[in-house]
Amino acid sequence: MGKGPLTHGYREDAPGMHDALYLPRTRHLTGDLFTHDLDWGDEGLWLVNTRFSCLAHLSDRFNFVPRWRPFFITDLAPEDRCHLNGLAMVNGQPKYVTALGASNEVGGWRSHKADGGIVMDVERNEVVLWGLSMPHSPVWYQDHLWFHNSGRGELWRWDPATGQTTVVAELPGYGRGLSMVTLGNGRTYAIAGTCQIREQHIFGGLPIQQRLSQLVCGVLVIDVATGQEVGRFQFQQGCQELYGVRFLAGKTRPTLLDPADDVAAKGFVCPEVAYWLRPSALLPNP
Repeated sequence: MGKGPLTHGYREDAPGMHDALYLPRTRHLTGDLFTHDLDWGDEGLWLVNTRFSCLAHLSDRFNFVPRWRPFFITDLAPEDRCHLNGLAMVNGQPKYVTALGASNEVGGWRSHKADGGIVMDVERNEVVLWGLSMPHSPVWYQDHLWFHNSGRGELWRWDPATGQTTVVAELPGYGRGLSMVTLGNGRTYAIAGTCQIREQHIFGGLPIQQRLSQLVCGVLVIDVATGQEVGRFQFQQGCQELYGVRFLAGKTRPTLLDPADDVAAKGFVCPEVAYWLRPSALLPNP
């Protein structure tokens, strides 16, 4: 993330418009792995390799390095057998994952998408919750696992100490993307992304469609003590789906640069200085 003068000077026409600027730093060519959740741990970046039904690491020699797969996945094959998608880290290690079905067949999760979803304990390689509806976005927070039971449009909390599950809130859309935060007032809030359903081949026949005729694409703020929505940012047009949501403490006007954008090659940061290359400062190549 660029700081100081780099962030302040990003917009020449509006200096100081942003209070955080995120710059591209590293690229890895993995191929089309259907990658879903990404998260940092003690051993680096973990990715959910959905196409190969495994958790993996990046590599400078291979497309990916498989590190874990569910006990029911017998071999590595590019067949999206269980639609592994969500990853929750605990103490720097992958601990919980979500998948849309406990299947070992090509696309086998699709036949039970409305009620075949699972949560797994990675360390024990066992299923801890069955019968979910397309679960996504698990987050470990305050000794509980929070996640979307997306096909029902519900935010859930699970206590591994007691095994108790709680429906925290009903959402006005297909849940995907979740971040938890406790503010200075001592109240805990869920920052929850919700989506519309873009097509019926995968998303048709879900319980949420029986409850709601119109779904919302946006970001909701949920008071988890009451389950009440206390804030909403809603897309009226141009966006039907979200995937990830992150809460940036203390940031109100962040932005990020697309590696494909020419401006991404014109910002320079080193431990001592930060500079933008402006047209007036460019010199011809010798």
